[in-house]
Amino acid sequence: MTGVLVGLAGASAVVLGAFGAHALRDVLDARGSELWHTAVSYHFWHALALALTALIARGRARRVAMAGFATGIVIFCGSLYGLALGAPRWFGAITPIGGVAFIVGWIAMGVALTRKASTDSAG
Repeated sequence: MTGVLVGLAGASAVVLGAFGAHALRDVLDARGSELWHTAVSYHFWHALALALTALIARGRARRVAMAGFATGIVIFCGSLYGLALGAPRWFGAITPIGGVAFIVGWIAMGVALTRKASTDSAG
């Protein structure tokens, strides 16, 4: 399941990046294009964070980190994609929830790395 999540996150980032660059090139205004670019950037970085988490983290911290990154991609990036495509302005109110999910993911990743480092040094 982890591999599927990582694969879907990375593949969807590529697809949405290409879609924005080609299909939406003449559709989005400057603000929409900026929102789309921001969404794709965060989407890619957090797809990579998911992959890193899958490779190095274990236990509860891994599950929390992966859930945070996946939730952030859906809510933060998804809301920006929606706004770029003309969703109502109030739709942007959910964007910070996705940002908080990203933050939780990074904190959990830090916890996982700290635990891994202490386990590695003890052995």
